[in-house]
Amino acid sequence: MKTPSNSTEVDFILLGLFSHTYAHLFLLSSVLVIFTTSLMGNTLMILLICREPRLHTPMYFLLSQLSFMDMMLASTIVPKMSANYLMNTRSISPAGCGSQIFLFLTLAGGECFLLAAMSYDRYVAICYPLRYHVLMSPKLCAYLTVGSWLLGAADGLMQAGTILSFPFCQSRTINHFFCEAPSLVRLACADTKAFEFFMYICCILMLLIPLSLVLASYSLILVAVLRMRSSAARKKAFATCSSHLAVVGLFYGAIIFIYIRPKSHQPGKSDKVVSAFYTIFTPVLNPLIYSVRNKEVKGALRKWLQKKV
Repeated sequence: MKTPSNSTEVDFILLGLFSHTYAHLFLLSSVLVIFTTSLMGNTLMILLICREPRLHTPMYFLLSQLSFMDMMLASTIVPKMSANYLMNTRSISPAGCGSQIFLFLTLAGGECFLLAAMSYDRYVAICYPLRYHVLMSPKLCAYLTVGSWLLGAADGLMQAGTILSFPFCQSRTINHFFCEAPSLVRLACADTKAFEFFMYICCILMLLIPLSLVLASYSLILVAVLRMRSSAARKKAFATCSSHLAVVGLFYGAIIFIYIRPKSHQPGKSDKVVSAFYTIFTPVLNPLIYSVRNKEVKGALRKWLQKKV
């Protein structure tokens, strides 16, 4: 019979994403390049939005918050994963594990609601352009942003605190490259059925409800765009919305794969790959998607570079 160990004294063991081979060392180097690019790209996006008066609109204010969340999300995972690999260690303290769970759920949950707020912003801009500055006032933007952060933090605090209160069995080995809630729940030697049900409800609230709002907003946008007589206006609307839909599809698709699926599913290598996608790769894709497809951002970047030359 497995005996519970003290959750506050013994470190957890992260098996990691890579093994110590030349091929995986190259992959880690690629991840570090992607991580650095993500930090630079999102920082540049935030600076452009802050410095360029033309970008002082609700859409870009929400985009700056998305960039900040992406920076923090990648910084929560990649440095510890890389340090463990390079130092040939796999341990993480319970406090460090709890911090990762809290920060990850705060940022991922907050991003879910923020993407829903961004879809509402696009809905108002396209369907009610003359009332846009009234319906999307600075006060409402602040409420939407603060609400996104608080809802994510509430979810992260509840789940991290509850998970670390469980007794853990002799095996404290986590088959992952960071402390993700479902991976730790599997190690607990206690009845976790009630908590798993609670976690499932949280996933529905944090994922499916915002996703439903996003889909509803873009369904209404599509109807409005198809009614536009001007082909230039339709092209501009599609260009703006396609960028946001690409971000939504990448983020929601990957995170739903991990958190909303049958309980009988056994974790495997595919889980790590999908988790790497929304914790490492998505943060670097967001600034690229919004800058390449957005003339205003490209114009602000060109103007800033001309000043530096």
